[in-house]
Amino acid sequence: MRAQYFRLMDAVHRGCLIVAGGCLLIITLIIPYGVFTRYVLNSAASWPEPLATLLMIVMSFVAAVVCYREYLHIGVGVLPAFLNEPYKTYLGWLLESLMMLTSVFMLWWGLRLVATTYNQIIPEFPILSVGVSYLPVPLGGGLTVLFIIERMMKGEFFQEADAETVSTLTTE
Repeated sequence: MRAQYFRLMDAVHRGCLIVAGGCLLIITLIIPYGVFTRYVLNSAASWPEPLATLLMIVMSFVAAVVCYREYLHIGVGVLPAFLNEPYKTYLGWLLESLMMLTSVFMLWWGLRLVATTYNQIIPEFPILSVGVSYLPVPLGGGLTVLFIIERMMKGEFFQEADAETVSTLTTE
């Protein structure tokens, strides 16, 4: 059962990577198109900028889930480094529980936001509901809950990111 859950989470993780990458690809293609129509054709297309904004929202929430699972989120490892077991594990459980509360908050209130704004339309896309544009909030919260459960089941709270996911370039 646990192995099946972990395999499912691997598939969800891959799906999130594909969605985030697809959003980035589409944004990269439509923004130059918008610039071309505005400055070369002197007839600006009204849809590239709002579509890029919507895709950026989707990409941000989905990529945040990926970063959480890969231990790439912002975290300060000073306190866990100074703690011995079992206090390090207790801190991990506390932090993941707080993360769970935050994610459930995003899921619950995000769904309420989607329901509240579902009957409004986006002027640039009349067939698209404003509620749909807020869907990444509860989706990101729900996916994060699944990955928090996975992390709690594994008990791996303070891992270093894989070397293949971290850039070797310095930021200085």
